[in-house]
Amino acid sequence: MEIKNHILSGSNVNKMVPSPNHSGEYANGDLDTVIMHYTAGPYKTSLRTLINPKVRASAHVIIDRDGTITQLIPFNLMAWHAGNSYYKGRTGFNKYSIGIEMVNSGYLTKSGNIYRAWYGEAFNPSDVIEAIHRNSSSPQFWHVYTPEQIDSAYDLVQALIDEYGIKFILGHEEIAPKRKMDPGPAFPLDKFRERLLGTSRDQDGTTELPDTGRIIASSLNIRSQPNSNAAKIAEPLTKGKKVVILDEHNGWYKVSVSVVGWVFGKYVDIS
Repeated sequence: MEIKNHILSGSNVNKMVPSPNHSGEYANGDLDTVIMHYTAGPYKTSLRTLINPKVRASAHVIIDRDGTITQLIPFNLMAWHAGNSYYKGRTGFNKYSIGIEMVNSGYLTKSGNIYRAWYGEAFNPSDVIEAIHRNSSSPQFWHVYTPEQIDSAYDLVQALIDEYGIKFILGHEEIAPKRKMDPGPAFPLDKFRERLLGTSRDQDGTTELPDTGRIIASSLNIRSQPNSNAAKIAEPLTKGKKVVILDEHNGWYKVSVSVVGWVFGKYVDIS
């Protein structure tokens, strides 16, 4: 992945789809932040919205579910993604940040065994995790991100760090906590920015988990709980399968793949 003249290129990067929804260039030295978002809708609908001049909203890129990236605005121009925003003494984060939208439906409501997004699309339980948002105290259901999306986001942000000296990675939920919930708890935001910008250890001295891993066993069972006697919840994962790592317990990883479950960490390559 490469940035040249503020335009992204790479094997998983689509042809640019220009959006008119932007301001001028950043003031010298102001660009130092990346803001992570979810689209709260499918790719085509979100793309149409972000290039519609009547909507007056945009982002620099969209990352689709398969990891492909579409750029909408050159990285030297301000997109309209942050809105009213505040963080550690600064307001109006369009002036300081690049906006990355990831195709994800956000929080879901449950009806029987079906989970629905606000716009009506239904998802199976394998597409969902139950988690507590950083700005909330009770669990909700959330649409999962794919390993391909997270890997693409990592490669993109690394390229932005190398090109522009990015110092901060924030969620929209952190700069507008009273009105925004993206990217939500299904995205490993804390691990993501620690891996790219910070120390590899938490304050309590525990090792920071990676965002993704790859199965190295020829066949690996995925279970409902982190122990070898728990029920198998899907067909075994095959060698080379990529997984999103959500949690760790006694040598087991909670992973998101076609389902969310537990696998024995010894057989997951996190290098």
